[in-house]
Amino acid sequence: MASTQASEWVRRWSHLVPAGTRVLDLACGYGRHMRWFAERGHPVLGVDRATDALQAAAVLGEVLQSDLESAPWPLAGRQFGAVVVCNYLWRALFGHIVQSVAPGGVLLYETFAQGNESVGKPANPDFLLRPGELLHAFSDLHVVAYEDGFLNHPARHVQRIAAVRPLTDASTAARWPLGAAL
Repeated sequence: MASTQASEWVRRWSHLVPAGTRVLDLACGYGRHMRWFAERGHPVLGVDRATDALQAAAVLGEVLQSDLESAPWPLAGRQFGAVVVCNYLWRALFGHIVQSVAPGGVLLYETFAQGNESVGKPANPDFLLRPGELLHAFSDLHVVAYEDGFLNHPARHVQRIAAVRPLTDASTAARWPLGAAL
């Protein structure tokens, strides 16, 4: 059974999400990240194709049933204070994800990477990030943190990124001066 606790990565970087802004959880499953943000005062929207998962997640906020891999992008023109994606990879969505992060908003993305086939599933290369792939895919955003490596408990190879869409070039420098503690 999947964890009901928010990802350590999401918890670690959620302080970057502007207070009170709407959070989008893509492929939300039963809503563990929706719960994390709703408990911190954020309105939340979860998108998934699984009816049973969305029924459970609906108590946390807005839900939308959509097959992200075969249907048109269901959120055209909408932007969010944060977009969260965990344990899900569909490369065709990368552009939509970038456009969904509002100015000043945050992308928190964590999923399986190459090497995971040596310890379990997923093992299909279509569902494993190539080295540096998140950095390349989200290069339009300001990267605050990035990791690519092996984690224990459970054993897995992951890649993860925390990145912000700049308000403007000048405001980004003021918000994250060199040497500032995050």
